[in-house]
Amino acid sequence: MSVRVRSRFEIPLLIFACAAAHGAELDLRLKGFGSIAWLPEDDLQRAIDGSPSRDGSLDLRSMFEHQSGAWRLVAEHDAIYQFGDSLTAAAAPQGMLDQTPTDDERRLLDLTWTLGDGDDYRVYHRFDRLAAEYRRSDWGLTIGRQAVSWGSGLVFQPLDLYSPFAPTTVDRDYKPGDDVVILDRLNAGGSDLQLLTVWRRDERGHRDVDESSLGGKFHVFHGDLDIETMIGRHYTDTVYGVSLRMPLGTALMRTDWLLTDLDGGATKLSGIVNVDYSFDAFGKSWYVFGEYFRNGFGVSGEPLDVSSLPPALLVRLSRGEVFSLMKDYFAVGAQLQWHPLITQSATVIMNLHDGSTLWQTTLSYDASDEARLQAGVVLPVGDRGEEFGEIELPPIGQFTTGGAVQAYLRAVYYF
Repeated sequence: MSVRVRSRFEIPLLIFACAAAHGAELDLRLKGFGSIAWLPEDDLQRAIDGSPSRDGSLDLRSMFEHQSGAWRLVAEHDAIYQFGDSLTAAAAPQGMLDQTPTDDERRLLDLTWTLGDGDDYRVYHRFDRLAAEYRRSDWGLTIGRQAVSWGSGLVFQPLDLYSPFAPTTVDRDYKPGDDVVILDRLNAGGSDLQLLTVWRRDERGHRDVDESSLGGKFHVFHGDLDIETMIGRHYTDTVYGVSLRMPLGTALMRTDWLLTDLDGGATKLSGIVNVDYSFDAFGKSWYVFGEYFRNGFGVSGEPLDVSSLPPALLVRLSRGEVFSLMKDYFAVGAQLQWHPLITQSATVIMNLHDGSTLWQTTLSYDASDEARLQAGVVLPVGDRGEEFGEIELPPIGQFTTGGAVQAYLRAVYYF
């Protein structure tokens, strides 16, 4: 008798084949993403690999869902080919434009497998969703890898502590999943309660309570006011949050605030206030918004000195929870429908301390219900030492990072 050990790539195929045999629903998404960055003269990556820097990826996402009574099985798998100059320079390909996860180093379950890699390419596959859900009329339980979104920010997300999108991320079709246990309860009066645990591992690969999160969120309506309150333990810190949404005439106003009691005793307050509004003018459909963001972990001194950033900020930058270095920002944006198939969006993020700005615009063409093509540009405007300019790297400031003009192209097809 012989025993055959199955390859890692066969694992998702076996799961999907079993699900399909029992009547699962299957959808596929093919995505291509390419970007080019014109790096400043003193940029560290330019010194390693030259300029412009070109990166790209191909991503086939398989999405399976099977419903059986009160049970629902979700399995979503990505097979990804990633290539480009940033890999040679040990940088993140395409930066925050495309936030497709590349590993499960700190997630509880390691569901990422590398098939091949080299100096300028990597081929890997992973499960971004793998969860079982049990639903009754007034409560539900989710166990496994699933996405979690808290808060109501438009550009910045202080209440979303679980794999939030960066302000410049283009591909927002699917939020990255985490390994969770979620209990939802719908109350008779219309309020609802959500209890959440996110499990993670430490740097040694061991499950660690101090690396995990535990929280609860209560949602209730009071007249026109939509209220959410939250409390939890995030890593070793205690967090308290509140989110309010209310009509402001024909516009909608939202505000989120997060109070963090750090393990060392300090307290930090972060939050957003935004307003958005939709209207018709000049025969076109418009959508506009404005958002103020307070980063309680940021700095306010100028010029920026990355060698003296607070440890609490550095930790959140490394975990992908915060994407800005200073304290106060204001973002404005608009979306215009030029044609039923063509839409353009534009966002400007302003640093209220040093005056630097980040401009981004995307043009989207919906060729059909299944296909979309997007092209865009990110333009930072700032001087050396300003956040959206060129930031000097320690110890002697010979090299810089940031300040690159980027252009990107994204194509998606569902079948």
